[in-house]
Amino acid sequence: MTTVREAAPEDVRQVLARMRALDTALPRHDGVAVFNRVYLSVTEEVEGRLAAGGFADPGAAGELAARFAGRYLAAVGDGRGGRRTPACWRPLLRMRGHRGVRPLQFALAGINAHVGHDLALAVVDTCRAGGREPAALEGDFDLVGEVLTAIETRVREELMPGPDPLEAAEPLTHLVGAWSLERARDAAWAAARLLWALRGAPGPYGSCAARLDAAVAVLGRLLLTPLGDVPRRAGRPSP
Repeated sequence: MTTVREAAPEDVRQVLARMRALDTALPRHDGVAVFNRVYLSVTEEVEGRLAAGGFADPGAAGELAARFAGRYLAAVGDGRGGRRTPACWRPLLRMRGHRGVRPLQFALAGINAHVGHDLALAVVDTCRAGGREPAALEGDFDLVGEVLTAIETRVREELMPGPDPLEAAEPLTHLVGAWSLERARDAAWAAARLLWALRGAPGPYGSCAARLDAAVAVLGRLLLTPLGDVPRRAGRPSP
């Protein structure tokens, strides 16, 4: 039977509607649901900044945000049939119900896949669609990055276990401390510029994109290393 993949969202409002639908549909402790709540917060903040004129080119920034989110939704959210799921998203999809993986790990694994892989491709897609060079998006790219950083800081604070139980908190601290959103953002921008330079050469472009996907997938598997089935600490809000 032929399946039809839902069209990519056209704007941030459509993105938010689909994320909110996922938030309602998924079990609260599902790994994708944990990341979706984080990303929903980011996108609401981006929407607010767009409405307030907080971007140099609101049209380009809104298009980048929608294309960026569309890749996530196609990979793990509400895409059906169509494209093969990128390798970087498969660890989260496989481990989303594992009781030995902490909520913070799910959140950071999703951020890793989305920023490490999807962001670079979304920049290229946006530049191609609007006839822009990546340099024209750099300022707004950095502003979106500031939103991501602020949300990531809050997520770490809210989802990191407290002093109890130490047997989970200590390895978790070590594991998530090895990953940096700032480095992932810098790498995404470098990858976007490289992919843009290769856009006229399908073979090298495809090879570069595939290697990027594979490298981000390795980091995702590491971030989702099970740390033991430890009861969740009461009173800790989710993002």
